[in-house]
Amino acid sequence: MDRHAGQVSAPAVAATTLLRLLHLASPSLPVGAYSYSQGLEAAIDAGLVADEPGALAWIRTVLAHAQARLEAPLFCRLHRAWAAGDAAAAAHWAAWFVASRDTAELRAETLQMGYSLARLLAALFPDHPRRAWLPADAGAAALPYPAALAAACTMLELPLVPSLQAGLFAWAENQVLAAIKAVPLGQLAGQRMLFALEPDILAAAACAAGLADDDLSNWTPGLSLLSMRHETQHNRIFRS
Repeated sequence: MDRHAGQVSAPAVAATTLLRLLHLASPSLPVGAYSYSQGLEAAIDAGLVADEPGALAWIRTVLAHAQARLEAPLFCRLHRAWAAGDAAAAAHWAAWFVASRDTAELRAETLQMGYSLARLLAALFPDHPRRAWLPADAGAAALPYPAALAAACTMLELPLVPSLQAGLFAWAENQVLAAIKAVPLGQLAGQRMLFALEPDILAAAACAAGLADDDLSNWTPGLSLLSMRHETQHNRIFRS
């Protein structure tokens, strides 16, 4: 008897993993990411971002100082907690992330996206053993988006590092799409920025995976001030 009979080949597993990562990183994932700019629209309104180089510099800076040093490291902790079945650790780091949101818009954004993804997971995988960790309704629990995304990755058996890289790429792509709409920029400029951001995304993932708890940082006062300014901005496209 062929000892490989009935087994799924390694290439098939790798292909399935890739397809699932592409699914979660897709802008068509119905979580509302397209409706948020995370302060970028306010930076454009203030004249801090006015062209392609300015948009690229903005995205790189936020990626290095906010994503790589807080949001992505917390995603790593949440992914490990979900993978280990440690509900207490997952709840701890989810609450930690919500507490780190220092403006009303950023807090509302992560909770809305987290809730939307949790509802999607509950509908797609109603019998999954981790289903009970997901909130049944909007008022049941404050589940930030990184916690819901980590849940999705572990429910789909996706490894940490590729999941982290896919999540960072999805964030960067959304920022590029926001710049295309709000600066505005052309589609070619957007594609140039995405290619230019590849080493930054990999560096951010490497940084996030290696940070100790005491090294977590959310020191981005300019971003926070612009996010607050956006709350009362008269003309705007995005919700943050």
